[in-house]
Amino acid sequence: MLDKESKSEDRVYRSPARKLIRFFEESRDQWKAKCLSAKYQIKLLSNKIRYLEKRKADLKKRVQELENELEELQKKKR
Repeated sequence: MLDKESKSEDRVYRSPARKLIRFFEESRDQWKAKCLSAKYQIKLLSNKIRYLEKRKADLKKRVQELENELEELQKKKR
C-alpha cells in the first residue's frame, strides 16, 4: 500500500533523461544566479542605508554645533 502511494508521488517524464538533466541544471543555475544577484543588491542597499544614516547623524551634529555657535555670537553682539 505504501508503494502505490509513493509511486503516485513520483513524476514520470516523457522526455529523455539527457534533456531533462540539462534543463534542470540550467534552471538551477539561473536560480542560483538570481539569488546571488539579489543578495548582492541587498548588501549594496544595506551599505548605502548605513552610510546615509551615519551621514544624517553627522550633519545633525554639525547643525547643532553651528546653532550653538550662532547663539554665542548673537549673545556677544548684544
